[in-house]
Amino acid sequence: QVQLTESGGGLVQAGEPLNLSCAASGGTGSMTAMAWFRQTPGKEREFVGTFEWIFGYTRFPDSMKDRFTMSRNNAKNALFLHVNSLKAEHTAVYYCAAGGGASTKISWEEWFSYDYWGQGTQVTVSS
Repeated sequence: QVQLTESGGGLVQAGEPLNLSCAASGGTGSMTAMAWFRQTPGKEREFVGTFEWIFGYTRFPDSMKDRFTMSRNNAKNALFLHVNSLKAEHTAVYYCAAGGGASTKISWEEWFSYDYWGQGTQVTVSS
């Protein structure tokens, strides 16, 4: 079992940056990708970005490429999300996810590709 713990959320002013962290523990040897998703009430979970390290790539939706970046600390099994200049529309619960597999057919942009999820961290952007 893999346990994921997010941190770094809270109330943030619009225009300020955001840094979220996800720490993984447990059976992390099976992981090949970690990702961020977010969700607002009444809406489906939305893909924010993925970091896959078997084939070595990161992916973001086109709408997020201009201000979202990710990095990973291999030794600490941690994934980080950085957002430049927050907007009110970035308000959501942000979830960290992890999955395993080494196939190019895995769609890491889809929530169902991930086996493990964190509890989520609320990010509220005030204007």
